[in-house]
Amino acid sequence: MKRLTIIGLLLLNFSLLSAQKAPYNVVFDMTSDDTITHKMAIRWISEVVDNNPDAMVEMVFFGKGLGMITNGKSIVAEQVINFSKRKNVAFKVCAIAMKNNNVDKSQLVEGVGIVPDGIYELISKQHDGWGYIKVSH
Repeated sequence: MKRLTIIGLLLLNFSLLSAQKAPYNVVFDMTSDDTITHKMAIRWISEVVDNNPDAMVEMVFFGKGLGMITNGKSIVAEQVINFSKRKNVAFKVCAIAMKNNNVDKSQLVEGVGIVPDGIYELISKQHDGWGYIKVSH
């Protein structure tokens, strides 16, 4: 009996060690026009991708959050451009929010993509197993 217990514990330990690590996929929800929140969001993205190079990160903008990705308004435009050049970081803005905030595609910071519906983008990512973080302070 003792021998079976030891074998069982060894097998359990082996299965835990060989278990596949869950993917690190996170979608951030940005609706704030507050520049402190914009800086914080960039810091969070940096911390995620610097500490987890295989992580996939997407930030979705709607509501009043478009200032972070609008030329002439964004105080983090350079960081958005640099991060958007990475294959594992994406910035997506809601087309509905663009219309409601009178923002044209030409006003967007380089590297920002457009999705038809920001809320649906968040729901889709969560459905695909992505973690969800609301950016606020």
